[in-house]
Amino acid sequence: MEVFTTTQKIFSKNAIYQKFEVLKTNRNKRYKYYEFFVEGVRNINEAVKNGWHICSFLYTREKPLSDWAQNLLCTVSTDVNYELTYPLMQDLSDKEDTSELLAIVQMRTDNITQLSLSSNLVLALFDRPSNRGNLGTIIRSCDALGVEGLIITGHAVDLYDSDVIISSMGSFFRIPVIRMQNNQQVTELIAQLKQNYSNFQTVGTTAHKQHPIYRLDLTVPTLFFIGNETDGLCKAFKELCDIQATIPMDEKSSASSFNVGCAATVFFYEASRQRNDNCCD
Repeated sequence: MEVFTTTQKIFSKNAIYQKFEVLKTNRNKRYKYYEFFVEGVRNINEAVKNGWHICSFLYTREKPLSDWAQNLLCTVSTDVNYELTYPLMQDLSDKEDTSELLAIVQMRTDNITQLSLSSNLVLALFDRPSNRGNLGTIIRSCDALGVEGLIITGHAVDLYDSDVIISSMGSFFRIPVIRMQNNQQVTELIAQLKQNYSNFQTVGTTAHKQHPIYRLDLTVPTLFFIGNETDGLCKAFKELCDIQATIPMDEKSSASSFNVGCAATVFFYEASRQRNDNCCD
């Protein structure tokens, strides 16, 4: 069904245009407006598909729009759209071949009810992520390997940073990511999960020689604790772990551990592998 949306034309770097710029670069401004900047066909498609509110589309008529872009402009309800000059679109786009369509999307409130938990859940918690690419990669791995939601804690990179969204390759809009600012919230969540799932377990990741990940039973409801890139898990979260697991390195390897994004992916894959094997037995 075709929708009608008001369109404003932007010919200069006026106040409205400057808002688009700060949504890309300024964390505080993003939270002031409660909006964030999205670029890329896959990201925009996933935002629409998964019911995120699109505040505005940005585009230009100085070059022909594809059927994809025309269809979104005609069928997706927005607050207001903006028609820019091509040079302004070039300045906003991070792509070498300027994107024909950009989006401003409304943030979502952090609420644990966003997690639609299955009877045999797999969740992950990322403690104080400090690298945007790692956070985006872990969101993508959650999506690929059946992790139902991600919790991020403490002082961390901004979830709505453009680099996080880009590196997630669209998974950002499908996997619920909940921010918890204090450890008490995490403690309360774990207590609730242990009450709801009799065999629920918490598994911490560590680079130190602990229990090999492939020797753990990951076919039961599980929450993975993933440590900060530099400091690992904080003491409070280590104490919340039922067990700490490691990925054994080859004896001849000079590598002592994986990058946190790679390590998390291996943990998620092992859980997925065990569960799939269990289904086939």
